[in-house]
Amino acid sequence: MESGKKLLFDHHAVRDGIIRMATGILAEFPAEKLPEIAMIGIQTRGVIVAGRLQRELQRCVGCTPVPGSLDITMYRDDIGKRNALPIIHETDIPLDLDGKIVILVDDVLHTGRTIRAALDALTDYGRPAMIRLAALVDREGREFPIRADYAGLTAKLPAGRKMRIVFGEEPDQDAIYNIQKSNKKIVRI
Repeated sequence: MESGKKLLFDHHAVRDGIIRMATGILAEFPAEKLPEIAMIGIQTRGVIVAGRLQRELQRCVGCTPVPGSLDITMYRDDIGKRNALPIIHETDIPLDLDGKIVILVDDVLHTGRTIRAALDALTDYGRPAMIRLAALVDREGREFPIRADYAGLTAKLPAGRKMRIVFGEEPDQDAIYNIQKSNKKIVRI
């Protein structure tokens, strides 16, 4: 067990957060419009959240947005400041984004830097008519003027703490922990 690891949200709370995000999406977009919308999960955990959200929308209204995934590794502003070489994941944008509505999905919205990178990356794939942001957890601490349109949960953590999200093979294994932040130094490459 990690030092200072505390349960922040159990699988019931995570499920409620997914339902809250789905409800927000359905309040803005009618079910018949969903198949025309792209739901793009940010690699890696945003893809998992998007999958959970897709299943909830399917359960509620019988249809979902078109799924996709986006790797933002090469768009990050800390690309040369990490201890190890980055792992590049698959980007799968299954439709032309020009003029489309995109729901961008991530696990945690904290500083806004990941979302800024994702917005830069998305523009390489087209010019969407509208982009909405869905975040499982909206955590305070913004460094960019970015907000979630659909937030499942909110959290305020003290300095020196971070979140560890665990997704199981089944949603009843999901959990979010509050853990001690690592004191590893960032080495410039």
